[in-house]
Amino acid sequence: MGQEAMRYDSAPARRRMIMEAVREAGFISVTDLTHRLGVSDMTVRRDLRKLEQRGEVRVVHGGVSALHGPLHNPAFVSRANIDADAKKAIADTAKVLIGPTDTIAVDAGTTAYALAQALPDDFRGTVVTHSVPVIQLMLNRGLGRVVGLGGELLVESQAFAGQMTVEAASGLRVRTFFLGAAAVDKRGVYVATDTERPTKLALMDIADQVVLLADHGKFASSAPVLLCSHDRVDTLVTDIATPKAISRHLEQTGTAVVVAEEQQRRKA
Repeated sequence: MGQEAMRYDSAPARRRMIMEAVREAGFISVTDLTHRLGVSDMTVRRDLRKLEQRGEVRVVHGGVSALHGPLHNPAFVSRANIDADAKKAIADTAKVLIGPTDTIAVDAGTTAYALAQALPDDFRGTVVTHSVPVIQLMLNRGLGRVVGLGGELLVESQAFAGQMTVEAASGLRVRTFFLGAAAVDKRGVYVATDTERPTKLALMDIADQVVLLADHGKFASSAPVLLCSHDRVDTLVTDIATPKAISRHLEQTGTAVVVAEEQQRRKA
């Protein structure tokens, strides 16, 4: 902590770091900033007021957000911070499956959002998505082409869903769909609500291959709605070796498993 406090001892250095963090995440809490910078809560709030006065950020309850940041919903931010290192490791591993001019679909959810964050600066392909945070992220970064799937906006998941979303997806084709999940067990992949299911299935139907992004927590979680069995998933990218009961079913369905390397997890 002492080294961090010395590193960010000057106000300009602190504010540069704050801006970098906000641009990357869209939102960051005051508590997180005090830990990163090694300074007091009062010092952080003073820096934030100065940045807001310059018109560079928006100070909100509990933290600071980018003026056009991708993560406006507190619930989404909270979920994004859970096992964030694992999600980043998964995203860094999965992005090697994407060519510079590919057409891909990116699911709603925080692990899928991490994949969008991991897209390289030279990406010139097309991203199809119903995720508002992903659309905003792509807008801010100016990468490739974006096809947004409209419909009814679900505030909690920060995504569009419903019949209009499904119909919009049905007329498209993508090389890879990067799928998120609420839980995974030996039966298959689960989602939290039935509202999400039709959109995810529609995107699976238009994809040449489906890549499931699931961190270790998904193997211990439960969710009420079965989305699909493992035979609908071509590749699972995760951060740990899958439990044996699940591994047997993945072998039977021919689903490939890619585990993020330990070195990648340390870098995350």
